[in-house]
Formats: sequence, structure tokens, C-alpha cells
Amino acid sequence: MKEGHAPFAHQGETHQTYYKVFGDLENRTRTPIVVLHGGPGLSHDYLLPLADLADQSFPVILYDQIGNARSTHLPHKPNEFWTIDLFLDEFDSLLQYLGVQDGYHIVGHSWGGMMASELVVRRQPKGLKRLVISDSPSAVALWGQSFMELLEKFPQWVKDAVAKGFADPKGYWDALVEVYAVHGCRVRPIPKELEYSLLQVYGEDADHTVDSSPILKGWTVVDRLHQVKVPTLVINGKDDIAQDYVTRAYSENISGSKWITFENSSHTPFWEERERYMQIVGEFLGA
Repeated sequence: MKEGHAPFAHQGETHQTYYKVFGDLENRTRTPIVVLHGGPGLSHDYLLPLADLADQSFPVILYDQIGNARSTHLPHKPNEFWTIDLFLDEFDSLLQYLGVQDGYHIVGHSWGGMMASELVVRRQPKGLKRLVISDSPSAVALWGQSFMELLEKFPQWVKDAVAKGFADPKGYWDALVEVYAVHGCRVRPIPKELEYSLLQVYGEDADHTVDSSPILKGWTVVDRLHQVKVPTLVINGKDDIAQDYVTRAYSENISGSKWITFENSSHTPFWEERERYMQIVGEFLGA
């Protein structure tokens, strides 16, 4: 494993993007996979199971997006600084730095899949070969609707704590742990990598700059998905917050796409059905 910081020049400043590479990028025999984490505001750590794909000879690149975890934090930037294009520019910069811009796959999880869809419809990158959109909503309103529906079956204290949100950080975290145990990750105990990533947003010392910015206010990609022309695999879990109706547009509106629901998973099938997930994703990306 190789790790480091890639410089990211933006608006006259140079920031640092933390990355990890698993497998042999220099002497690669298969197309590298770039993994996009969720949030916005989390970190790459909870996606480390995807490094398993290096065992299939794919170099795997994971990174912390700007403002998050080990990359440059910018708590004093105004809301208008934080845009989808900022994250797409950082992505392009990292690809150039690692020399993979002419040929790569993307696996985007949750917000990472939303970001990947924006990359394709906005920029039509020539180097992108195949795309995996995993556990991602096609519109932020559908995610909110699904979360509130699923929340209904939980005890009143959970609903009350979620309603209070960051006004009571400890209660909010405890409530989210209850919800995520059913609809986020069913592996017990919760993987430490997932806990670390979640604490980037929900921990006592969390930096809320990215999480609280209006990047996804009113966001939807539904009516633009017909512009996605690369081979696409859509994934969700049976008990996912990204329920079928939340993610369906990716399958219906991307021509030739394939959709797989993991029957024993929620929002993180790469933890919950790890071996099968790697097999299916590896076969799709290697086709």
C-alpha cells in the first residue's frame, strides 16, 4: 500500500488531497479503480474493503475529499466555496497527479455515486471506462423521504434524538447507531473503519464545514441520467436507506445499465456481503 498527499490547486491556493493506492499502479495490467466516499463529509476508511479488488489485479485508489479527514480542512470558507464542481476538480487533479486520467473505473458509494453521476453528465470524461453506483439516491429528496419512512418503526427516543440533531450530539449519535444497525451496516460490532468515517461528521470534535454546506440542497440527477453512456452497474441493499424507489432512476434512465440488490445487506454491502460484492464488482469491471 502506498499513501501520500496530492497537491490540489484551486482559486490561487494549493490544498492537499490524502490518498492511498493498493496494488501496483506503475506496472498495472488492469484498469485502476477510483473509489469515491460518501457524506459529503465522511472519509475513505469505511470503504477499505474495496482494497480487496487489488487481489484481482486492479490497482485501487481511495482518498479523502477536500475538507475531510486527512485532506486539507477549510473551516473558514463560505458556503459558496463548497460546490459539486469543487469536488470534481479535485478528482480530476488527483487523477492527473497519479497518471491514471486516460483509463480508470469509478466505484462511488452514496454521495460518492451521486458525485460520479455528476462527473459523467457534466464532463463526459474520456478516460472513464466503467461506473459502479453503489447505494446512492438519484435525488436528495428521495433519500430524506426514505430515511423518515424507515425511522417510523424505531422507538420514540430515537425519533426525538434525530429531530434534535446536532443540538444534542451525543443523543443524535446514539440514535443514528440504532438506525444504522438496521439500515446502515448490519455487521456487529460496527467495523472500526466505518465508525471512524461516521465520527468525521457525528463525533464531538467533528468538522461540520462540508457536512453543513448546501452542496446537495434540492439536488437531483434523474432528468440528466440519459447522458450517462458508460457501462454502469447499480447496487443497493434490501434494507438500504437507498431503497429501490430511491435508486431506481439510475437503472431506468441509464441505457444498458445493470442493477443488483444484495438481499442480506443494508447500506454497506461491501461489509455485509463482502465476498459476493467483490466478486460481482470485479466481474463487472473486468468485463
